[in-house]
Amino acid sequence: MAEAISTGMAPLETEAKDPAPKAIYSRISGTGSYLPQRVLTNDDLSKIVETTDEWIFTRTGMKERHIAAEGELTSDLGAKAALGALEVARLRPRDIDLLICATTTPDLTFPASACIIQHKIGARRAVAFDIQAVCSGFVFAMSVADGMIRSGAARKALVVGAETLSRI
Repeated sequence: MAEAISTGMAPLETEAKDPAPKAIYSRISGTGSYLPQRVLTNDDLSKIVETTDEWIFTRTGMKERHIAAEGELTSDLGAKAALGALEVARLRPRDIDLLICATTTPDLTFPASACIIQHKIGARRAVAFDIQAVCSGFVFAMSVADGMIRSGAARKALVVGAETLSRI
């Protein structure tokens, strides 16, 4: 029996030898992170706009945020975090066959930031695409990756959440 996958991947072959096929599960095997060097505190913001540290903190819980450097792109942040996650998982970029980037601030409209990250880290085998769903984007991306793994359409997925919200 063959099933066509709508992502443009080759059809998957399945055999009905075992009447009760084993379920496929996904798991998180590594995480990585990256923060830009520049830090902007609430006190710094109060010098730019009319606000106070107390006003910001009571509404957001934030005391500071990291700001991407001039010329540092969303894909740069994502690629650094992705390489860290691969290292923890003891995987190489060529092991990845699915790369999803959850972002609201892509480098460009086209190509997707996932494709740019794919190129930057050398994940040449990976199907890559973005999910733009704002706050819930990373959760949706994880869910899509889980579904692709459970269906057998992917074996090793890399999910990246990256933003440069200070630019918008």
